[in-house]
Amino acid sequence: MLFPGDEDLGSPDVAWSYRDFAAFRRLLAEAEGFTLHDMRGFGGERPWSDVSTSLEPFLDRPDDGGGELSPTECAALVPRLQAIVDQWQTDDDVPRMHTDAARQLLVVLRLCVAKDVDLCFL
Repeated sequence: MLFPGDEDLGSPDVAWSYRDFAAFRRLLAEAEGFTLHDMRGFGGERPWSDVSTSLEPFLDRPDDGGGELSPTECAALVPRLQAIVDQWQTDDDVPRMHTDAARQLLVVLRLCVAKDVDLCFL
């Protein structure tokens, strides 16, 4: 689950099963032109310094490690994630659940930026 660190239980969040979160992040990496399982921390040896993506703070982290992203990091994710969502909407190969989750993640990211709070990973 990802949620704003604003202590407001009514704030939006986004949640996946472990399997679906891993699949979601694999699709994001593919949209950025690399394979997540080739990367260090995901079974591969390719260093993150070999790829250039504003999504790195979201992708280069354990599936269940907790932690957070700052409002500045959240703001940096929004434009690229929005562009990917726009592409996925017309791509029949991307499951709708991932497009919907990405849209919900954008809502949460924008709220974190607007409220100047961290995005928390649970």
